[in-house]
Amino acid sequence: MAVEFVPVAPRKALLVQGYAPEGYRVAGSVHAGGILIAPEAVHPWAATDLASIDPGDFTPLLGAQVLLLGTGQAMRRPPADLLAALAAQGFAVDFMDSRAAARTYNVLVVEGRSVAAALLPL
Repeated sequence: MAVEFVPVAPRKALLVQGYAPEGYRVAGSVHAGGILIAPEAVHPWAATDLASIDPGDFTPLLGAQVLLLGTGQAMRRPPADLLAALAAQGFAVDFMDSRAAARTYNVLVVEGRSVAAALLPL
């Protein structure tokens, strides 16, 4: 009897493979600073903290039903006006520290969910 291994994640799905204060590792490449990531693309993100986030930053992630907002080293509540702007763009936003957001993003991608993550630097 042969054993067949089936990939857990969609073939081309980008997953976060690691993180450190220097940046995030995705598909074997290290991306310094923050990133915007969806299963099919990763983008550098200039935001360094919650105060520097512009709602327009999330344009590359439009279409995702769930947006995980990684708030950096620790979980912090985003400003109400930012959450309202993201909801107006169609995102269901969940926020947590960036490490937890990276792990949760990977799980949801493997489940086949429509998810994206915005991960502030650690």
